[in-house]
Amino acid sequence: MKKYSFIIGFVMILCLFVSACSSSSESSGSSGNEKAAEAATRTYKSTRGNVKIPVKPKRIVTDFYAGELFSVGANVVGSGSWSFTNPFLKDQLKDVTDVGDPINVEKVMKLKPDLIVVMKDDNYDKLSKIAPTVVIPYNTAKNVQETVKMFGDIAGAKEQADKFLADFEKQSKAAQKKIAKVVDKNATFGVYENTDKGKFWVFNDNGGRGGQAVYNALGLKAPEKIVKDIFKTGEIKELSTEVILEYAADYMFVTDYNPNGDSKTLDKLKQSSIWKNLDAVKNNRVFINDFNTFYPYDPISVSKQVDLITEMLVKREKENQKK
Repeated sequence: MKKYSFIIGFVMILCLFVSACSSSSESSGSSGNEKAAEAATRTYKSTRGNVKIPVKPKRIVTDFYAGELFSVGANVVGSGSWSFTNPFLKDQLKDVTDVGDPINVEKVMKLKPDLIVVMKDDNYDKLSKIAPTVVIPYNTAKNVQETVKMFGDIAGAKEQADKFLADFEKQSKAAQKKIAKVVDKNATFGVYENTDKGKFWVFNDNGGRGGQAVYNALGLKAPEKIVKDIFKTGEIKELSTEVILEYAADYMFVTDYNPNGDSKTLDKLKQSSIWKNLDAVKNNRVFINDFNTFYPYDPISVSKQVDLITEMLVKREKENQKK
C-alpha cells in the first residue's frame, strides 16, 4: 500500500513539473511574440508628434505622395484623385484605388492600410484611427535627393532609395553632357505658367512645372532677377504682362494651364508686343508645355521630365541651326 502511495505521489509531482514547464514555455513564447511585434514597428517623428509606424509597411494609402512612394518601391493601395492625372504613373496606378480629393475616410478604411501618408491633415484624427498616419506638409523636401531619402526612410526601403538616386545621378549627368553640346554655358532658363484666367506666374526650383528637372537635375541657370526674387524667397510670383521682360530668360518653359481646352489667354499673350519682343521668342527658344506632364514634382516625374527637356533643347537647337 505504501508502495502504491509512493508511486501515485511521484506521478502527481511529475505532472506538476510538466505543467509548469509548459506554462513557462507558453509564457516565453508569448513574450517572444510580443517582442517581435514591438520590433516590427518604430517611432517616426511627424509634424503631429511621434507616430509608431511599421518598419516595413505592406499597404500604404496616400493623398498626394504616390509617385514619391513608388520611387522607393513601396506598395501603394490607395491614392488621391490628382495622382491619376499624372501620365508617368499610369502603369503603377492601374491596381490602386482612387480615394478621392479630399481623401475619403470610408474608402481608406476598406483598403485596410497599415500606414497612411498625407500632405493635408484635415482628416488626421479619423485617419489615425484606421492606421498610423504620417503628415508630410507640402515643400518639406526641396529636391529629388531629399524626397527619395525621406520616403525611403518612411517605407523602410533604404536600398531601393539608394538605387533610385544612383540611377538618377547617372541619368542627370548624361543629360547635362548632351545639353552642353548645344547650349551656351552662360545661357539662362526660366520656368513659367500661363493660366486659363490670364495669370502669368514665374516659378522657382521646387514648384513643379519642370523646375526640379531644369535647375536641380540639369543644373541650368536662372536669370539673376529670378534667383533674387523667387529662389531666395522660396515663393512663386504672379507677373503682370508689363514686367515679364524683367523676369525673362534666354530659354523659357511655359506650362499652359488650360483644363477645359477652351482658353485663349495664351494666344492673347502671344499677340502682345511685349511677348513678341522677348529674346526667347525672337530666337525660337520658348517651349509651351502640357500642364499634366510638367506639373508633377515627384521623383519619377522629375526623372521623366529630365529626358523630355533634354530632347526638347537638343531638337530645338538643331532646328534653329538649319534656319
